[in-house]
Amino acid sequence: MNRERIDQILKQVSDTANVTLGNNTLSSVGEIFQAAFGAQSFIVVADENTYEAAGRFVHQQLSAEYPSVEPYIFPGKPVLHADFEHVLELESSLREHNAIPVAVGSGTINDLVKLASFRCGRAYMIVATAASMDGYTAFGAAITKDGYKQTMACPAPRAVLADTQILTKAPPEMTAAGYADLLGKVTAGADWLIADALGIEPLHPQAWALLQDSLREWTDHPAALRAGADDAFDKLMEGLIMSGLVIQLAQSSRPASGSEHLFSHLWEMEGLGQHRPTPLSHGFKVGVGSIACAALYEQVLQHDLSHLARKAIIAAWPSKSVWEETVRQSHTVPGLRDAAIKESLSKYVSHDQLDARLSQVETGWKTLHEKLTKQLLTAGEIRSRLKAVECPIHPSDIGLDIPAFKDTYHRARQIRRRYTVLDLAAETGILAECIENLFTPPGFWA
Repeated sequence: MNRERIDQILKQVSDTANVTLGNNTLSSVGEIFQAAFGAQSFIVVADENTYEAAGRFVHQQLSAEYPSVEPYIFPGKPVLHADFEHVLELESSLREHNAIPVAVGSGTINDLVKLASFRCGRAYMIVATAASMDGYTAFGAAITKDGYKQTMACPAPRAVLADTQILTKAPPEMTAAGYADLLGKVTAGADWLIADALGIEPLHPQAWALLQDSLREWTDHPAALRAGADDAFDKLMEGLIMSGLVIQLAQSSRPASGSEHLFSHLWEMEGLGQHRPTPLSHGFKVGVGSIACAALYEQVLQHDLSHLARKAIIAAWPSKSVWEETVRQSHTVPGLRDAAIKESLSKYVSHDQLDARLSQVETGWKTLHEKLTKQLLTAGEIRSRLKAVECPIHPSDIGLDIPAFKDTYHRARQIRRRYTVLDLAAETGILAECIENLFTPPGFWA
């Protein structure tokens, strides 16, 4: 692990002051708590599984030195989801005292405690139990409210403790999910390059460098990770921690989330995989989304967008009212449908605006093409890497038939205002053609 990278960024972020990552670090939980919060009282928040994994030890260690409140423990079954109702339940409990929440768990526990603590006006600490996602050090909590998954603004934890002796004991599929989430930064980075080139969302140079310059180092050895190699595991966790810190630095999830996450978020909001004995993880959906978007990129990059039939493209562009109705008809989940309409209309461009956008594309395409080619991995390479850690690599692996999967390419861009390759392809008039090519021989999904 490159401690210098983490220390460098910790000096610049506003929320997180301490990240402790390494072997046998759990025993230092008291020192970390003291440095972050002094002698305040604490409450461990976990579910039944994470409480047994590390929560009981954390409670015992801290209660020997600091005042404590009885742990708040969510049921272990059914699998806990980051729903707003659980945030309100936890918030109600936290308002009965002034103790500092010490979250013990992974993605769901972290997000629930992050938002509930913020709503109570308190900072919190997280003890990680799995290398399963990049949200430990990120600001904002991914919460489902009224059927719509959204990132609700709230600070990142003040302190993060991750003991690799605990992390390596997590189910292998959780580690695989974390790897898939980190590998998704490849296509997320490409999407950011597009948004930057078009003046929509400029690159944050330091955030870009801190994440993208080391991304290959963190993700180049999936087989070693699956075999349990300590070095590969350290690199994964470093990458996930850095990804969250970069989100803090940029004050946006843009560095770590692009079109691949739009696929995942759409599937999550429609309940894909929630009713399995082991619900489908966020990382697994991101993994399939990453393959899907890398395959789309391969189609887009075959086109010469420096010479566009602009008049024909503009003539075919839907009016705002037609586009609103298209989005309305594309979604059946009420909360999701309403949010998709709002998000889609927020980035809708008029015919005149489209004309100006297409001019930008034509002028900058050669340079952008070179940057995207350098940034991307092929869809086949992403698939191979995910297969090496035993992630799902085909829509059927996550319970989607081909028609539903194909339709995701059309609908995913509607649920967020974030500009990605899906928007670029749509605005240049090639999206339908590219999608069709992917599903007809010799296309990637044929």
